[in-house]
Amino acid sequence: MTDQPTTPQDPFANAGDTRLWIERTGTRRYVGYSSRGATVQIGSVGDEGAFSPGELLKIALAGCSGLTSDAPLARRLGPDYAATIRVGGMALRPEDRYEALADELTVDLSGLDQAEREKLLVILHRAIAEHCTVGRTLTTGATTTFTVAGES
Repeated sequence: MTDQPTTPQDPFANAGDTRLWIERTGTRRYVGYSSRGATVQIGSVGDEGAFSPGELLKIALAGCSGLTSDAPLARRLGPDYAATIRVGGMALRPEDRYEALADELTVDLSGLDQAEREKLLVILHRAIAEHCTVGRTLTTGATTTFTVAGES
């Protein structure tokens, strides 16, 4: 028995049948869309009101960490806890890639005793390591393909 799927998977399938695409709006400017109605401005680093693709990658990592840590934090701190996740990483320009990315959660844990705090930190680290899809993809790597419609 093989672990490989027996039928080819749609390379454009997304969770919940959400369709994702971008459309060009000008020189090095695009708008990203989801079939759920979300939009995001995409441009070069420094373009006002737009994220660069690298910034979107970093935001995706922070967003994944935030969503993954939300339930354990809300259970222990209450549903209205405040949190900020900073994210960064410098590009290796000659290689056009990031060697390392880092995200850091800032949240007030002062209402927890030392044992509760330590237990929560273990839970958060484990949850991120096991369930943050973006972080897991970056850590283990993913194949990518690029095609031009009608090229074959």
